[in-house]
Amino acid sequence: MNRSNKPLFANHFLITACMVMAVMAAGGCRRNYTPKPRGYFRIDLPEHAYREYRSDCPFSFEFPVYANVQPDRSRMARPCWFNVVYPDFNGTIHLSYQTVKKNLEELTEDARTLVYKHSIKADAIGEQLFTHPDKKVYGILYDIKGNTASSVQFFLTDSSRHFIRGALYFNASPNADSLAPVIRFCREDIIHLIETFSWQ
Repeated sequence: MNRSNKPLFANHFLITACMVMAVMAAGGCRRNYTPKPRGYFRIDLPEHAYREYRSDCPFSFEFPVYANVQPDRSRMARPCWFNVVYPDFNGTIHLSYQTVKKNLEELTEDARTLVYKHSIKADAIGEQLFTHPDKKVYGILYDIKGNTASSVQFFLTDSSRHFIRGALYFNASPNADSLAPVIRFCREDIIHLIETFSWQ
């Protein structure tokens, strides 16, 4: 072999050796590769704790200390419409109050219709009845399962003068799996709100 072929031979040898090592490494990875399950960001949830909300409106309730109550400033808002805002979760419980004027059946049917609009995307819709005759608080909590815009809704009434509707929304793409821990957490807060709700 003459001297002019030595660098060419060395280059070919080096390239061939690198290719063989790359193929062996790739083959080894394939044999030992285990696909990782899909994961979501860990969410640190605080301890449940509550404080009372009172205003000039004809009701009171307890809401979480890690949330705040703000008047609804939307264009369609009416007096005594509020938002319970979760800043750390990017979520809101929208509360809308109405006076009953011989239209209780219409109000309850409207609330039910708004829930069942989610049935296109919902896997299931569950209903839980709440009755507190001593406080004249009666209502239904709706659990909307699946990748829906709202996962928990409810209404409360005294059956004669007052009606309030609530709906939990997150400012995020609906994903029941990733939001599941927060939905469960906020649902407990909603049940506490219902259990402590009183008409004034």
